[in-house]
Amino acid sequence: MIVVTISCNKQSAIRLKYTTGVRSILEDSKGNIWFGSYNEGVCLLHNGKLQYFTTKNGLSDNQVRNIYEDKNGIIWLECGRGLSTYNGQEMATYKERDYSSKHEWTLNESDLWFKGDKIEGYNKLEAYPGVYQYDGQKLSYRLFPVTPKPGDGFKYYISTSFVKGKNGIVWFGAYGAVIGYNGSGFKILDNEYLGLNAETGALHVRSIMEDRKGNLWIGNNGIGVLKYDGKKVVNFTAQHNLKKEFTKGNSLEKVFSIGEDTAGNIWFGTLASGVWRYDGNSVKNFTKEDGLESKHIWTIYKSKQGELWFGGANSSGVYWFNGSSFERKY
Repeated sequence: MIVVTISCNKQSAIRLKYTTGVRSILEDSKGNIWFGSYNEGVCLLHNGKLQYFTTKNGLSDNQVRNIYEDKNGIIWLECGRGLSTYNGQEMATYKERDYSSKHEWTLNESDLWFKGDKIEGYNKLEAYPGVYQYDGQKLSYRLFPVTPKPGDGFKYYISTSFVKGKNGIVWFGAYGAVIGYNGSGFKILDNEYLGLNAETGALHVRSIMEDRKGNLWIGNNGIGVLKYDGKKVVNFTAQHNLKKEFTKGNSLEKVFSIGEDTAGNIWFGTLASGVWRYDGNSVKNFTKEDGLESKHIWTIYKSKQGELWFGGANSSGVYWFNGSSFERKY
């Protein structure tokens, strides 16, 4: 573990050292801030000190996709491979798994959900598409109610963080499907359900977010943003003429992160076109000219103070929007 002591008199003095980018962020219940990197481990900001953890310090993998805190204050890190936990003292790879109740789906308010242990495919005990559920006591593998077909490839590999909806449903984003579970049944939004194919462009889900009105936003690497209101799905990108053929430049086709600010604006982080903001009427694009260093935004995180923080690829920093432009936060 590497510890870097930094003066806290000025917030601008705190600077992450990552070069491959920030992929995940969490502000925990103790006021600590965690920054997961693309492949350089995780960093903890505690009392003005940056502490860096890698596989040498207990991480299961140096890519940290998502970070959560359970009801007991334990920090969970969903890595490219496997899971790790931090108990306030040390980082450790979490190895316990239960595979004896794969079909026994349950739903509890404090559940945490995680992708499979491998970057691609399933381990021998997982065998088929599903997710791990942590109920506060044990980590159990649950199978999705799907039958993989030849040629499905990575269709059911989890590609996003999970989302708990306002109506009690939990959503899982996989590359080729978005699966919802409400405690009694499932809703599967896939290419077949949406009427998509190779000709129209298919799902390649990289982000999901439910807004304050209960709309589910689905960001794709290719066909842009879909908006699901619980009844129908519309292609937001096509609806607002934000494909490259119309914009002749930056587009809203490759969306890797989505967030909502305190005013209800929806923000989209893209692969190569910076950030877009939707205010309910019009859409505006922000790029390097607006102070945003990275064109590829991995994560949009809302802090406890209501700020949106933007972490991107090929950049060490986390940025925030000051009302007119972007500034480096960490």
